[in-house]
Formats: sequence, C-alpha cells, structure tokens
Amino acid sequence: MYLLFVRRKKMISPTANHPIKRTGRLFELQHVNVSYEQNPALHDITLEIGEGETVALIGPSGAGKTTLLNKLYQMRADDCAFVHQQYALVPQLTVFHNIYIGRLDRRATWRNLLNLIRPQKMVIDEVMPILDMLGLTDKIFTRVEALSGGQQQRVAVGRAMYRGGRVLLADVPVSSIDPLQGEAVLELIVHTGKTVVMALHSVGFARRFADRIIGLCAGRIKFDQPAALVTQTDLDALYLTC
Repeated sequence: MYLLFVRRKKMISPTANHPIKRTGRLFELQHVNVSYEQNPALHDITLEIGEGETVALIGPSGAGKTTLLNKLYQMRADDCAFVHQQYALVPQLTVFHNIYIGRLDRRATWRNLLNLIRPQKMVIDEVMPILDMLGLTDKIFTRVEALSGGQQQRVAVGRAMYRGGRVLLADVPVSSIDPLQGEAVLELIVHTGKTVVMALHSVGFARRFADRIIGLCAGRIKFDQPAALVTQTDLDALYLTC
C-alpha cells in the first residue's frame, strides 16, 4: 500500500483583493517565439514568474506546455530540477542509481563510479527518505525496467526532489499515477519546490495545487490568472475552441 505523509505548504487562494505576490523575478519572457524545424511551437509569449510561485500550465495536447517548460529550463538550467514527461530514466539501472543521477554533476567522477559499483551508506541515507515519501523503499535496488509506469514516474519525481534547486519544473508528473496517489505526489511536489511550474492535464489538480494558472492554446497564452479567478468560461474557451 502506498502511503505518503507530508505537511502541506500553507496555500492561500488568491482573490482580486489579494493578488499573487511575486517576490524576486526568476523568469521573464518578452514576445518569445519558439519553432522546431520551422514549425512554430510558441508564439509571442510574454510572462514573468517570481520566486515562490506555484504555476500550472494547462491546455489541450499540442498547446505548447512542454515547449514552454523546456524554454524555462534552458533559461536557468543550473537552478532547476526537471520531471520529464517521458521520465528520462535509465531502464537498466536501479531506482537508487536513477535518483542518484539527479546530483551526478555535483560530485567527482571517482565518487560517481564508486556509487555506481557499490552504493555508499551515506548516499543511501540521503535517498531513502525520498523513497519513503514516494512509497518506493522496497524498490531501491530494483531495476527501473522492472517497475510499472506509475512507479517509474514516481522515480522521476524522486530524482528531481533529490536534485533540489530554486525551481522545480514538472511535465505532467502524475499522468501515469492513479488519482489518489497523484494527489499525494502533487502535494509533495508543491511542498518540496520553492518555485514550481508544472504542466497538468487535470484542471481540478491545477486549481487545487497552483496559485496561478496559465492557459495555453496553439502555442499562445489564452489567459494567465490567479487560480481562484479562472472561470468555466475561460476553460470552455481554452478546451472547446482551441
């Protein structure tokens, strides 16, 4: 049975009288366009994201959510941990090693080789609390290729948590996890990340866990509002006419 206990970060629903406070600008995009092989993916994107915000990106498939997350990552890669949509795990390695990879660039080559061959107790002790929160302690030395899709996705979340940093970016981080576990994992992400930007399929999760929601349609920002102010009309315009 998968259990996760985490203290919820204090969340205040923003209203018109209590706007979102942006303390320190982390990202600023001004009229940004992104194309892949001459195919436009983002059009005229202008936005700011401040320290401490929890931002949800929503919109239909192909709206540009992944492209926007990748753009943000490119801007501040050293400050970011990233939960990739396709997990970006090494299937032949164990859960321990895939999480350890989160800090691979922060350790000497000899230490990385040592932990690849024989994981050291000090590092295992660093990783175990994360696995405990994700319900994966019994899988620590299981190869990732032997895990279910939902378990693999939790490993990807664990690797981002282990990496740490000022920003946690997550691309549909609970798409392969059942709703109850998905809620717990999102609670953990929001609690762990100082600043969180995540693409989500579920509007309900976006409203519950984000301070601010950005609706994307065909590579453009359709709306950018405090979560409490997003209306059904906004959502209909995003999903029914995009």
